[in-house]
Amino acid sequence: MHQWPHSEITSESIRDSAAFIRSVCSEQANIAVIAGTGLGNLEDILEQKIRIPYRNIPHFPGITSEGHKGDLLWGKLKGVSVWLLSGRYHYYEGYSSTSVSYPVRVLRDLGVDTLIITNAAGAVNPHFDEADLVVIEDHINLMPDHPLRGPNLDSQGVRFPDMMDAYDPEMIVRVLQIAQQQGIALRQGVYLGLQGPSLETAAEYRMAYRLGADMVGMSTIPEVIVARHCGIRVLAFSVISNVCFPKAKLSHTSIESVVKNVEKAAPGLQSIIEAFIIEQAKTYEQ
Repeated sequence: MHQWPHSEITSESIRDSAAFIRSVCSEQANIAVIAGTGLGNLEDILEQKIRIPYRNIPHFPGITSEGHKGDLLWGKLKGVSVWLLSGRYHYYEGYSSTSVSYPVRVLRDLGVDTLIITNAAGAVNPHFDEADLVVIEDHINLMPDHPLRGPNLDSQGVRFPDMMDAYDPEMIVRVLQIAQQQGIALRQGVYLGLQGPSLETAAEYRMAYRLGADMVGMSTIPEVIVARHCGIRVLAFSVISNVCFPKAKLSHTSIESVVKNVEKAAPGLQSIIEAFIIEQAKTYEQ
């Protein structure tokens, strides 16, 4: 696997990656979406697509995680320009959190100021069920590596960014309204991030519940921290792929069952995201 040294992640490398993307696609977009496990079909709602494989972009290695395609796409959603990262990098693949979140820095250089993130997560809230949709309202970071560790990129953000409203409160209210209008059940919850790739033990799920989490997963948090560091507003969703608490509800989980549950919920999530993007685009016209 291509190693992604921390030394490569500089203002120069970010500009290098962005310059290559612009050489392939001269279009622009203020909004970007990161598609998580089993959600690569979000690209189906885009028209006039321009596809750039990650492996072709300088400083982007290929994707190794199951359920992730590994392409950057530009396209139109009901006339609105959008970037879509179809697949993401994970800490458990061997990359640092700094590297995992590198594409977000490139998106910022491309002019993105609104980032929508999706993931598959296990539920530790006993009231959540498989295929539920959840808008993330906050997170608990238990990953062992911080994406801002090391020299600060002053051109992108301050040394100690405030994470009080990491998940934009105004945008959360708007998607809850959209879901209600569409008759789609959308829950709110706190996401707890762990490194993976092994799934958690029953005791670890119980710990997550006692810490105040509603879902557990292995992604999202590095991208959110970096997005907030460089001034990008964040809206994030989890699709509940399996129920993990209480222990009586816990069962053996496979990647196939995770993807199956995510695909079941995908149409509702796509509908919410589509409506939000159309509404968000209107704010740029005002």
